[in-house]
Amino acid sequence: MTGPGQGRPILQATLPYTPWDDPALSRMPGMRPVKGAWPVVDDAYAAQMAERARLMREYRAAIWAEVPGAEEALAELLATVLAGLPQAFCRDGDSVTCPDGRVVSVSGHPFEVINQMLQEDVMLLDRPSTATEHVLIAGLLCFPAYWTLAEKIGRPLTRIHEPVPGYDGDVALRVQRLFDRVPAGRAMWRANILPHTEAILHRPRPTARHGTTTARYIRSERQTVLRLPQTGAVMFAVHTYLVPINCLTPAQRRNCPIG
Repeated sequence: MTGPGQGRPILQATLPYTPWDDPALSRMPGMRPVKGAWPVVDDAYAAQMAERARLMREYRAAIWAEVPGAEEALAELLATVLAGLPQAFCRDGDSVTCPDGRVVSVSGHPFEVINQMLQEDVMLLDRPSTATEHVLIAGLLCFPAYWTLAEKIGRPLTRIHEPVPGYDGDVALRVQRLFDRVPAGRAMWRANILPHTEAILHRPRPTARHGTTTARYIRSERQTVLRLPQTGAVMFAVHTYLVPINCLTPAQRRNCPIG
């Protein structure tokens, strides 16, 4: 089964990491340095990009939000993305040729351009001078897992994570410390996993059957944190994997908490 309008399932054939077996990733917010470019291009690229384009056409107001004053950080975000594209992309002046052959103009709104190039959802957080926490100032969210931008935009980290199990005072302090200290220009990543009964990428709300049916898929978010050097805003990017459980390797399945 797929979500409204999604059509056929959009799946990756493999999960390229095993967060439940990596001590560095198992303790929230356990992070590792990104090796190479942080944007990921995988076997679901063309299908995910087509779905992102459809969601932008049909649900723009639900997948895009920004607060007044976010323009400078958004412009720096686009410049950072363009400077860090992996070799699968080809930049030629004001256009970029994507891995699936599409040519994208880089002269539009940063979120419009990024949504045409990257599989990642991208959020921007900044810490006002009088605040104790980072606040979500802009977001591009095509593939949510049980949340919406309308609920989170303009809110601080603790309010954003209110429904997350285990996000207590100690974890909240560690996450805020990470956002305060992540160095400019050095991307860090972590990953989570969720059980899914259906192959649906755009899932702002759980289905009625969520939690009552045996999971068939693992949904994993590869989450990247990167500070922008000029504005100091922090990018939080999410690359979504949706992989059939039976596609995990024997080593991955051995200790997998799902399935």
